[in-house]
Amino acid sequence: MRVPIYVVNMRGQPLMPTTQRKGKKLLKEGNAQVVQRCPFTVQLNYATGESRQPIKLGVDIGYTNIGFSAKTETLEVISGTLNLRHDVSKKLEEKRRHRRARRSRLGYRPPRFNNRTRPEGWLAPSIQHKQDSHIRLVDKLETLLPIPFKKIEVANFDEHKMQYPEISGIEYQQGELQGYEVREYLLDKWGRTCAYCGKTNVPLEVEHIVPKSRGGTDRVSNLTLSCRKCNLKKGNKTAEEFGYPHIQQQATQPLKAPACLNTIRWRIVEQLGAEHTYGYITKYQRNKLGLEKSHINDAFVIAGGSNQERCRPYEVMQVRRNNRSIQKNRRGFKPSIRRQRYQLQPHDLVTYNGKRYKVKGVFNYGTWVRLSDSNGKVVNTNIKNVELLKYGKGLIFTFKNN
Repeated sequence: MRVPIYVVNMRGQPLMPTTQRKGKKLLKEGNAQVVQRCPFTVQLNYATGESRQPIKLGVDIGYTNIGFSAKTETLEVISGTLNLRHDVSKKLEEKRRHRRARRSRLGYRPPRFNNRTRPEGWLAPSIQHKQDSHIRLVDKLETLLPIPFKKIEVANFDEHKMQYPEISGIEYQQGELQGYEVREYLLDKWGRTCAYCGKTNVPLEVEHIVPKSRGGTDRVSNLTLSCRKCNLKKGNKTAEEFGYPHIQQQATQPLKAPACLNTIRWRIVEQLGAEHTYGYITKYQRNKLGLEKSHINDAFVIAGGSNQERCRPYEVMQVRRNNRSIQKNRRGFKPSIRRQRYQLQPHDLVTYNGKRYKVKGVFNYGTWVRLSDSNGKVVNTNIKNVELLKYGKGLIFTFKNN
């Protein structure tokens, strides 16, 4: 599959991509230098013209993956998927626990309350992160290609109709819990018995069918009743893993994704100044071209693709910066902040014994490093024996396996 070489001028502004053959010739003759390995990008060492072909970028927004594709009149110049992070909420919860423990170790802390304000347009951090990820991806692509036209697919998800397809009119105002309190509703629904062992006349506890630690929610469709013995025995398992698949089937899918996309879709369009289209138009055009359903193909259709020559797609991964400062409080000592960062971090690209490796982590107080090659082989060595090629932070591009 064709792999374009991306080109920037002497001022770092993107130009039209070139072929691998011409890119090798530019490097061999000393007319260009490598500035990025993946996507492979070179910077010209001589002044050049500013003529550019019109490039249109299509973005298929999503909760789990983002599809992107940019094309000219004859060629697709870049495509791929960005895998979004889903650990932001857990990281924030962990941060909250550390903060509360740290503050509890202070000898005295003046009382503070009602001093937190939320600015207009505030979003929950996990949703804000997903919105920023879309913006960050487009900004990155604009450093590789001159993209004057952007088009984004938006969709309006009717969460009620997704659960009850025949709902209409006043039924939207009559939810599942109309006339009930949660526990009373569950007692009626499950017949005042333990959903797992069937015991009656015993104390019953409200229990999650899919645990919250496994992605479950507090929606009433994900709740059931169980005796204490079954609840402890089930632990962190889902109902299906516990041996009750018929109970698992009653738990409807969480609506986190539709709620998130309904919140951020128009914000992304406005912030990028892009055109927009709708899912039913994308589906019609994709079926007309005979393409299978995928984020990359959807983005290609959104960009207005038809018979252009396709390129090899990328798979983009988000990597944490690992640059947080940690405040250490010890009784009897002045609070201090640890700002030290180890020389190497996970996903950094290094060379060792003439071969390229990716850093898995460091140990022994940062003096030793654990490396892995493309085959997954792990090597441990002193950090003095490796040479850094590229920091692995931000968006990391790798070729998608076909």
